[in-house]
Amino acid sequence: MATEDDYTAQPFVPKRGGLPALREAAAECRGCPLHRAATQTVFGAGKASARVMLVGEQPGDQEDRRGKPFVGPAGKLLDRALTDAGIDPADAYVTNAVKHFKFTRAEPGKRRIHKAPTLRETTACGPWLAAELDRVAPELIVVLGATAGKALLGSSFRVTQVRGTVLEEEIHGRPERLVPTVHLPPALGFARAGRCPQAVLRADDREGAYRGLVSDLEIAARALG
Repeated sequence: MATEDDYTAQPFVPKRGGLPALREAAAECRGCPLHRAATQTVFGAGKASARVMLVGEQPGDQEDRRGKPFVGPAGKLLDRALTDAGIDPADAYVTNAVKHFKFTRAEPGKRRIHKAPTLRETTACGPWLAAELDRVAPELIVVLGATAGKALLGSSFRVTQVRGTVLEEEIHGRPERLVPTVHLPPALGFARAGRCPQAVLRADDREGAYRGLVSDLEIAARALG
């Protein structure tokens, strides 16, 4: 029987069924130790017929409490950016490379502070992302930041080198088109210096950072036709 020490979600992923079956099964995932501290699994959201899939890093504090991805300030910002770029948010499936919130606390009882998942944890959660890609079969994947990019394209991925370009790669045995852009933090206050560009909500030049995000999403919109 699979245990969390095996660091793989594969035994928990159903071979049959659509997104509802995946979501139900993911709620019981024990594929790595991250499930221990998290409130719940935060699975992807959106229609199976979505043309574009957006993949972020992991759920944040609000997502963990509410059980839905991209809620709160980051979700509102992403919806606005998609709309400004000409992509209907209702036609997007949103998910994360890691389905449980990883965090630390400065002191007991204090707020939970986002902590980046390790490559091992991201790899462990990979079977869920592969299953979502299989069920949705999007025309395009928008990669939100370095962690999502490494989950899909390997550890050599660098978002600063390829953001705003259309990549064509084989992902989990399927040819995919991808447009990388910056990572949106799940909520305000969790960005850390030295990490991948995720400062749309915390940038000194927020308007410029937002325009850069929209510009990348416009490239995605054109790729969708």
